[in-house]
Amino acid sequence: MVEEEKETRGVLRDYLEDKGYEVSTAGTCALAEQLWRTSRPDVTILDYSLSDGDALGLIPRLKAIDASIPIIVLTGYGSIDLAVESVRLGAEFFLPKPADVSTLYVLIQRSLENQRNHRQHLAENTASSRGFLHPFLGRSDCIRRLADLAHNAVLSDAPVLIQGEVGTRKGTLARWLHHNGARTAELFVELNCGELSGDLLEAELFGDEHNPLGETLPTETSLIDIAHKGTVFLDEIENVDFQIQPRLVKVLDDKQFRRLGDVCDRRVDIRLIAATQQVMAPPALRKPFRGDLFSRVNWIPLSLPPLRERLEDIPVLSAHILRELTAGLGTGSVELGGVAVRALQRYSWPGNLRELRNVLERVVLVTGKEVLADNDLHFDLEVEQYLLGIGQLRTLEEMERNYIQQVLRKEGGRVQSAAKRLGLPRSSLYHKLKQYRTDPSGPQPVS
Repeated sequence: MVEEEKETRGVLRDYLEDKGYEVSTAGTCALAEQLWRTSRPDVTILDYSLSDGDALGLIPRLKAIDASIPIIVLTGYGSIDLAVESVRLGAEFFLPKPADVSTLYVLIQRSLENQRNHRQHLAENTASSRGFLHPFLGRSDCIRRLADLAHNAVLSDAPVLIQGEVGTRKGTLARWLHHNGARTAELFVELNCGELSGDLLEAELFGDEHNPLGETLPTETSLIDIAHKGTVFLDEIENVDFQIQPRLVKVLDDKQFRRLGDVCDRRVDIRLIAATQQVMAPPALRKPFRGDLFSRVNWIPLSLPPLRERLEDIPVLSAHILRELTAGLGTGSVELGGVAVRALQRYSWPGNLRELRNVLERVVLVTGKEVLADNDLHFDLEVEQYLLGIGQLRTLEEMERNYIQQVLRKEGGRVQSAAKRLGLPRSSLYHKLKQYRTDPSGPQPVS
């Protein structure tokens, strides 16, 4: 709160503190700039007239430091022109003095809600999501142990490291931890560290004062900015460059970071959840990994078991996935007979839950049947053909390429829609299209 009159400052501070807010105050433009840089307020109440300047001169300077913080201007010189100019420069609201405290309180809440919605919109542009599969479906001992550990982890705000093979749905567990924890009302922001080179990863995480990152995020915004008060999920954290790792340590220890090209630190409050496909200990990592960062991200370790170690869970997992698929496709129910279930349980599932979902979706799409009995179209043989790569689908790569083409065709060649259905970030799908030399509107899949 930037207010020149000491008495007014005290009254407003006492009122807002009674409402549960932590209030920092300043009486001049110079002190306001200093507070803005060091304390990272959620919202700023700014008196129009100050001894060393006014709101019209101060707002652009504050917004140049951090454009995401909403500003409410108070003034005893109320006029339409002044209000319009304040809003044009970046103020969220304009309120005449003496301010009615209940009205001010409503505007503060509205400013915070607008800010949260803005960050939510930005977060949704960073990743695609699909149906939320509960991470603890099943009755196996290993999944029950994981559920017990995870329920303890949500009681803490400490960093979590999730270990698991490809396709075990580490992101699903990370989202469950966020949505069941104390930060559930805030944002969950995710980034796959293996998809970006060092410089791009650093700019995406921390922001860059000089170099735009393209369409993914506005220039002035970084993922850590967006996730303020929420959760950051870093998948494949072992791919974070050694030179970037100290910056993550600073975020965890000091709750501060600095944009590339900036000279001042910015405050941030996040919970970090990291994931890796590797058995993660510093000597075993493919790339150098700092021991101090490892000790921090590994504060609460959780290990997702591979599907081959929980084969007894396949019936309930398959039934859940099929209900989700048929609901999304608008088809009738699909049932798995005993022979089909045994075929699924005989396979080793190197792609884990992701591969199980892909196999079941292919069967639903290819057969077009509403109900699949044990002997319907030799369902057991058909499943094994998909699983073992018999006939035209001889390798997992060919199966994946063919499946991507099917989904693209169903989505009319729209990459963003196809990425959502596939459960992939849009950048990952573009990478696979380039890898397989596939045109979104190109050749039809093998039938």
